[in-house]
Amino acid sequence: MPLVLEAPALPLHTDADGVVRVGGTRVTLDTVVAAYNAGATAEQIVLDYPVLRLADVHAVIHFYLSRRDEVDAHLAAQRAEAEELRRQLTANYDGRAIRDRLLARRNGGGDAGAATAGR
Repeated sequence: MPLVLEAPALPLHTDADGVVRVGGTRVTLDTVVAAYNAGATAEQIVLDYPVLRLADVHAVIHFYLSRRDEVDAHLAAQRAEAEELRRQLTANYDGRAIRDRLLARRNGGGDAGAATAGR
């Protein structure tokens, strides 16, 4: 019987938020690439993330090595986008107002939950 030379489908998909995930898991491409670049083997990555299949990790590493510049650029763009969102959220965060509300609650200043807790 002849050997069928057919490449399996790439085990990557983009979720609704635009994040590239491995297989049917929530593990991201970024996670696998970072682990690989830190020196982890495919086997070690599967040990660290047991929801992953070894064949999928090997396929993702192959994909990464085949398109390293493209994947690195994509991941850098994602990190920049996340950092910009983090910056915006931090700029709009008013920690003092939250602290004041929490202190008011603690001091009996109008927490509806506290009024019903004594019943």
